[in-house]
Amino acid sequence: MKTIEITIATNGKSKVETKGFAGTACRDASRFLEASLGTRKTETLTSEFYATNSQTQQENESTS
Repeated sequence: MKTIEITIATNGKSKVETKGFAGTACRDASRFLEASLGTRKTETLTSEFYATNSQTQQENESTS
């Protein structure tokens, strides 16, 4: 399942985390949120970023 989680702390800092996206699809999916929230300060790439679409789909099917 593809999800985008947005966390906004009491100090105003925000965090956008994508799950279930392969490769750069996560960036494409969250781009509109990042543009609305302001300049990105840091970025942490997960193993999903380096996976292909077929690898992520197989992983999602095995956990369902």
